[in-house]
Parts: sequence; structure tokens; C-alpha cells
Amino acid sequence: MTHPISPVFDKNSKILILGSFPSVKSREVQFFYGHPQNRFWKVTSAVFDEREPRTVEEKRTFLLSHGIAVWDVIASCDIEGSADSSIKNVVPNDLTQILEHADIKTIFVNGKTAEKYYRKYMRDSIGREAVCLPSTSPANAAWSLERLINEWRQINLSPKNIFH
Repeated sequence: MTHPISPVFDKNSKILILGSFPSVKSREVQFFYGHPQNRFWKVTSAVFDEREPRTVEEKRTFLLSHGIAVWDVIASCDIEGSADSSIKNVVPNDLTQILEHADIKTIFVNGKTAEKYYRKYMRDSIGREAVCLPSTSPANAAWSLERLINEWRQINLSPKNIFH
């Protein structure tokens, strides 16, 4: 399976959030975190105290307006449905197209699977660590929405939030 979604970024992107690989639902809607039970959009909109974006265009605008680039670690793999545990034969994405065109200050990974593959395939080649945030996936039921929001607040790099 080849990753079907282009990265979201522009020259003003300051943070990069990397997932592992798009879910079946995300592949269907052709945009990141497309499953209605994934809490990514609820969490990120709460972090920035904004209304949750609904459409793909609203989501893209939301990300870019907050300096957020989004993509995934994996360019292609063998996967059964949306199960991260089934991922095999990984080919990583090439992050240079983002890193050469945006002043990325911090790289975050959404969950342990993204962290595992980031460390295995990307960290050494680009020479940058990534901060692992708890997964927004519905499979991560141990984390309540409130806990996720509190942990994800660190993506908000605006000066008013740096010291909070």
C-alpha cells in the first residue's frame, strides 16, 4: 500500500506532526485523521482554542494558520486495514521536501508506532529528535480527551503558551 495523501505544509510551518500511516478511513477521504473517532482534530482545535474544523479545506486552513505541517513517517508498507500492529515492509517518506522549504522548529510524532518508525528510519538520517505525543487514535483508550489535550498543548509554540 502506497501513501495516498500529500503532506500539508508551507514556508510558515514551524512544527511537523508525523503519524505512522493513514487509516482506511483517512485513505478514503484523502486527508489526515479522517476517522471520526480519531481525536486529532478535537485535540488540536482545543489546544488553539478554536472551533473543530470539519471539512478537508477547513482542516488544511487550520493547520497552516497555526504553522503546523502534517505527514506520516511511512511512504509505503504492507498493512491489514488500519492496524499499526500489522505493518510490514516499511519504506519511509522523505522529509526533505518539508524540511528544505519550512523552518521546522520541532518535530512531533503522534503515538508510539510513529515514534518507532521515525527512530528506525528518519532520526539519524536527518539528525533530529522527535517528541512523542500520546496517540490520538481511538485505540489509545487509556488516554481521555482531557489528558490528550493537556499533553498536546506543547505543540502550541506561540509565545503566550511557552511558559504555561
